[in-house]
Amino acid sequence: MYLDKTTKAEIFGQYGQSATDTGSAESQIALFTYRIKHLTEHVKKHHKDFVTTRSLTMLVGKRRALLKYLKERDIERYRAIVKKLGLRK
Repeated sequence: MYLDKTTKAEIFGQYGQSATDTGSAESQIALFTYRIKHLTEHVKKHHKDFVTTRSLTMLVGKRRALLKYLKERDIERYRAIVKKLGLRK
């Protein structure tokens, strides 16, 4: 499986406040970004996989909503996570 416990703990430890910080906006955005990158590669290989394409679109929407929330609440945290992840915002 591409996303196991150790990978999640690594993502949460790097972008969250601790390795067990699974609820902060930054850690969720980082997790969504990791999943989006993985699904994007899958869709490039299997372009007729419409279920995965839909899942990818839904994940992008969730990430966008979290980014919007973070931008409204704390612009500095928003700028930091966008810069860390290399997102085009």
